Amino acid sequence: MSETAAEALVGRSDYRSPILALPGAVPVPEGPDMGVALHYGDPLREQRRLVAGEGFVDLSHRGVLRVSGPERLSWLHSLTSQHLSQLEPGVGTEALVLSPHGHVEAHMRVLDDGTSTWLTLEPGTAAGLRAYLESMRFWAQVEVADLSDEVAVLWQPRPSPQPGLLSWVCPPRGGSAGALAGRELLVPRDRLEAVLSRAGQPAGLWAMEALRLAAASPRFGFETDHRTIPHEVGWIGAAVHLDKGCYRGQETVARVHNLGRPPRRLVLLHLDGSTGELPGHAAVIEHEGRPVGVLGTAVHHFELGPIGLGLVRRSVPTEATLHLGRVSAAQEVVVPA
Repeated sequence: MSETAAEALVGRSDYRSPILALPGAVPVPEGPDMGVALHYGDPLREQRRLVAGEGFVDLSHRGVLRVSGPERLSWLHSLTSQHLSQLEPGVGTEALVLSPHGHVEAHMRVLDDGTSTWLTLEPGTAAGLRAYLESMRFWAQVEVADLSDEVAVLWQPRPSPQPGLLSWVCPPRGGSAGALAGRELLVPRDRLEAVLSRAGQPAGLWAMEALRLAAASPRFGFETDHRTIPHEVGWIGAAVHLDKGCYRGQETVARVHNLGRPPRRLVLLHLDGSTGELPGHAAVIEHEGRPVGVLGTAVHHFELGPIGLGLVRRSVPTEATLHLGRVSAAQEVVVPA
């Protein structure tokens, strides 16, 4: 996988979710999340609805890969950062594909159903990951299929499963404490209408992103770039198992873990709302007039106001006030310095 995170997350400009036909749906206007609803007319109320454990979010633009074959788990175990060789059916987890230097090249959610292993991915990344996995098959008894056009992903804030659907809890067992809780469902696209009839009222991606940022839960390609290592964004433990056999990038993971000095750290930014501005993706974060980091995502939260997630240099004092253009920001520590 040679693409950087930014190059991979190009989105599918031709994709349009059938759920956009619901009343009030306003589509995401640009970027990798195009094709699903930004909101349905009242994003703040939609946030409150999700906090109350009601409704669902359309993530049908996410990629879905299925890995089948008797050696699927041991094979994926050897290629990723997660301990997958003994993954129990129905138990979800997260995993990364790293470069030889330990940089994050792919992030996936993983579920095995006893027959196949399912991977869900950020939009625009399924084809690249499938190509990499195919290149590493050699003599392994596995098959990799891209089912993104046949299976849709939905997210619900309540943890109860729906009968007859593959689903797993997010964050999975062992996930980071601040990760956004809920349940991810895999729905055959020809059954979407029937599932929606009992899923409750929809909430747009804006609402889910606000809850995600408040939980300080990073997204690949949004709070990561081509230089990101797992320690910087809190993926150690959640997506990286520190006690498993060799895999690509393991030397960097072990070295940084033992030294405790990742170059950057993820921060939750509480933005000054007095200017009315909301900085965009990749806005430069400054301290005392010097660039010290970059913003991933910013959004208005129904209780916290304007907030953002960004990466800053490890050396930046945790109590320092930061600036993004005319907007000042206070830090809330996510990954300790």
